[in-house]
Amino acid sequence: MATEIKAPTFPESVAEGSVAAWHKKPGDSVERDELIVEIETDKVVLEVLAPEAGVLSETLVEEGDTVESEQVLGRIGEGEAKGGKASAESGDKQDAKAEKPAAGGGEKHEVKAPTFPESIQEGTVASWNKQVGEAVKRDEVLAEIETDKVVLEVVAPADGALVEIKAEEGSQVESEAVLGIFAEGAGGEGATAADVEPAASADDGASDEQVGDKILAPAARKLVAEHDLDVSKIEGTGKGGRILKEDVQRAVKEGSAAKGAKASTGAAKAASPAPAVEGERPEKRVPMSRLRQTIAKRLVQAQQTAAMLTTYNEVDMGAVMALRAQYKDTFVKTHDVKLGFMGFFVKAASEALKRFPDVNASIDGTDIVYHGYQDIGVAVSTDRGLVVPVLRDTDSMKIADVEKGIVDFGKRARDGKLGIDEMQGGTFTITNGGIFGSLMSTPIINPPQTAILGMHKIQERPMAVNGKVEIRPMMYLAVSYDHRMIDGKDAVQFLVTIKELLEDPARLLLDI
Repeated sequence: MATEIKAPTFPESVAEGSVAAWHKKPGDSVERDELIVEIETDKVVLEVLAPEAGVLSETLVEEGDTVESEQVLGRIGEGEAKGGKASAESGDKQDAKAEKPAAGGGEKHEVKAPTFPESIQEGTVASWNKQVGEAVKRDEVLAEIETDKVVLEVVAPADGALVEIKAEEGSQVESEAVLGIFAEGAGGEGATAADVEPAASADDGASDEQVGDKILAPAARKLVAEHDLDVSKIEGTGKGGRILKEDVQRAVKEGSAAKGAKASTGAAKAASPAPAVEGERPEKRVPMSRLRQTIAKRLVQAQQTAAMLTTYNEVDMGAVMALRAQYKDTFVKTHDVKLGFMGFFVKAASEALKRFPDVNASIDGTDIVYHGYQDIGVAVSTDRGLVVPVLRDTDSMKIADVEKGIVDFGKRARDGKLGIDEMQGGTFTITNGGIFGSLMSTPIINPPQTAILGMHKIQERPMAVNGKVEIRPMMYLAVSYDHRMIDGKDAVQFLVTIKELLEDPARLLLDI
């Protein structure tokens, strides 16, 4: 009985894909879970594995054809492969190799990507922390998957070693995609080339193709053929110089890899020689991380969809600074955390949000959602970009709880340990550019929120106090707000309320 080979189930955002490459031909024998065909979508290349062992009896679609989710691509039947005895012997060798245990006789496992939340369609293999043949302990990190919100870790299922890497650094993967093959008990100093043979053997259905000294991914190979490009002129950014789909797309856009481009470029230079420049002028091109791409997209979206305005004020930080100086040592002994400025701002913002519910609301299509709680996001800068973990129910939190939460967020954000649920939601955001020396800025709203508070550097300035000039520690405050939801009067009064609460911290305790 024939077994149908079907295209994978595409994510909701992917309508269709195209057949990138068939790795088997009708009459070829196939093993269960062996790579047969690759489907290329606008986001990722999907691998289709054999559902059963047998012989590929027919293919219903050709390379380049457009296919839909779960469409039947071909069929596998029972029977003898073309080539008779020789093919059978070859198949026996493959079976023997497939059954060959890794060093130490351990069982093999598929290393899969984590299950992504519904809001995340795909991720990028950020790095492999272990190489093929390297000894690994159970639960040790093998690879990191970077999504547009968080970095996820993939850990070893047991003691052993990687015997094959299927998804190179920089490649895009979907939820639960197979990243590599892991063998229990393999690796270490006693590992031999035979232990990692599956990773290097051409019999395992490797999808890359080598042209000259260049290695092309399947999707890249298809684009090169479509545009008739000179592979030697394409710079690969994948692991080991592997040419990815993105590298070919960039070459097509720049026109740098077209055949004959070198000669025409030389002629242009001869016609219009560039001025000589002394010294080195190094440049480095790296792909934008998924987190950075998402940050850029959301910031542009916020400016394009919101009627954003900013109002400014300034606050005398003398009272808060005096309070910190008086109780900082006692505060550390009692709560085991330093007393910073953010605790005061979070508590002041929570009180102001209760008095001005429009500022604590969000817009959902043509509806206004009023939140009866205060969940305040605090912007944290990391090497990978800006993230905004959320403090929940800040109205009921003490200043010590706020300070502990912020310290914990900062540490885990820099280590890439924040969970996705910790960065979702939020009714208001506070960002502090003052820690980097910013004197004044215009913060951008974090959709679907309708306002954001910007803190800045504390600067001593001469101020008129009771008819006299005094040097006071002043800070500029900025509130950017969505004018579709918040009137200018409410935005100004909201910021004035925060100013008054900070200039007289007793108001926070007395609720006045």
